[in-house]
Amino acid sequence: MATMNISLPDALKSVVDSQVGSGQYASASDYVRDLIRRDEENRRKRAEFERLIQEGIDSGVSEKSFDEVMADARAEAKRRGYAD
Repeated sequence: MATMNISLPDALKSVVDSQVGSGQYASASDYVRDLIRRDEENRRKRAEFERLIQEGIDSGVSEKSFDEVMADARAEAKRRGYAD
């Protein structure tokens, strides 16, 4: 495993120390690794969200009514287990 040294303002070091002190993380390194993993996951989700938005824009205007679009969305959500 590679080693990296970082400098933090006192206020941020206090945040890290608090998280480690809470027992949720074994060390400052564990906390920083978790933050990096979460950041990567958020970036992946955002990229997927932006891709889906672009896909919607590229698909053009639907000929369905608003009620038809909503009914289709509800049916799809139900199919995926997001709604009852």
